[in-house]
Amino acid sequence: MEQNDLRKLTLTAIFIAIGVLLAPFSIPLGAAKAFPVQHMINVLLAIMLGWRYSLTGAFCISSIRIAMGMGTILAYPGSMIGAVLSGILYKKTGSVWGAVVGEVFGTGILGGLISYPIAAFILDSQAAAFFFFVLAFLPNTMLGAALGALIYKFLPVQQVMHRIIK
Repeated sequence: MEQNDLRKLTLTAIFIAIGVLLAPFSIPLGAAKAFPVQHMINVLLAIMLGWRYSLTGAFCISSIRIAMGMGTILAYPGSMIGAVLSGILYKKTGSVWGAVVGEVFGTGILGGLISYPIAAFILDSQAAAFFFFVLAFLPNTMLGAALGALIYKFLPVQQVMHRIIK
């Protein structure tokens, strides 16, 4: 393993730790637990390391939150789709706001739509309406993704990233 790959994995692990440490600050929304910090981390990892590391971070944070009882199975579609689209759109556009759009569309729209059958069949939630999760996920992901973009723009994240990943 190259030193650069090890640095990327280490940075991803740091973001996973941040996500797990802040997991108690999720917001209950019916069958889901909204966690804007997840979307902030998705955007930051997508910008700094790419969609694969963002997806890995989202999967690990979601799995640990579920294991700790601080998340539901809806954490997977609610974070992983946005993580992938965020990284892909950032790479295509080169814009932080492209990453934000990818996260919001991937999590807020696609993740919300995919959560419906999971909630309706796996969780046996009769209260789940088809667009309920879209309406629940959108404000959460918009807040977290915008926060990630603002952190990237206004804090010295870029300098830290370039020092870590040479």
